[in-house]
Amino acid sequence: MLIGNETSLLLKDLEENGDYVNSQEFPSLIKASIVNESLDKNILVIDLRSSKQFSEGHIKGAVNKKFEELPGYFETGIKPFEYDKIIMVCEDGQASSYTTSLLRLMGYGNVYSMRWGMSAWNNKYAQDGWLKGVSGKYEANLENKVNERPSLIGMPELKTGMTSGEEIGATRFRKLFEEGIRNILITADEVLSNPQIYYIINLERKDKYEDGHIPGAVRYKPEGTLGFTGEMASIPTDKTVVVYCGTGHNSGFATAYLRLFGYDARTLKYGNNSFMYDKMVRQRTALSWLPFTTADVNNFVVVK
Repeated sequence: MLIGNETSLLLKDLEENGDYVNSQEFPSLIKASIVNESLDKNILVIDLRSSKQFSEGHIKGAVNKKFEELPGYFETGIKPFEYDKIIMVCEDGQASSYTTSLLRLMGYGNVYSMRWGMSAWNNKYAQDGWLKGVSGKYEANLENKVNERPSLIGMPELKTGMTSGEEIGATRFRKLFEEGIRNILITADEVLSNPQIYYIINLERKDKYEDGHIPGAVRYKPEGTLGFTGEMASIPTDKTVVVYCGTGHNSGFATAYLRLFGYDARTLKYGNNSFMYDKMVRQRTALSWLPFTTADVNNFVVVK
């Protein structure tokens, strides 16, 4: 099993600085209702959507920032720890989950992602977002067999040229923000049309996995994979890795961690909601699924 020196140093540095991905704070999600109740308190809402979307309507007091601008903004634009909470917002909660994960790993421990994104804020956004994204079209494609993991091969080799975990992390974070968020999401149509070309990670409970999953998907424990070389070293380094969970939020956080370590990881947009929605609704109580419904939509005010 090959674990390069830079990888080992970065793993050690992240572990010594709180081991965020294995802490009770992971994943750092916050409900829209809590954000709405806190608008007159010491919080900062950062809206990651396009300037056009932002100008057409946003949460009162929110600032509009591009993903690529965030490291500089956190370093010189604001004093992050003067806020009780900094809340990242996007269309559906998945890009903001990815972003929040990176910022938390960088040491900003007061950053949260708003669950369901703007779809939870107001029905206008839900109609164009989550309510349009849910689908049961691939339910008949699911399989129940347990797919075994490949043998341990190692992790991607990081080549930053840095000699300390802190420097290696800073270099990797800088690169990920420069790359943007264009390639962090993948759709159910893309994956289900040709699942064998991907390495598909199911990040769910065992009973949910065994009740039906994407063909070829391999289950990894949500709470016992990230940061453990004996788990991550079984993930192929020569394939696009698709991570999925029930909603795309948890997988967004996990995808950020995997990309930090050099994997070509993507999060499945809308998670299980995007391909087995009707099954989730039927089994909501039995398997504790989280299908997005109109009950998750609020009628909070937006400003222009």
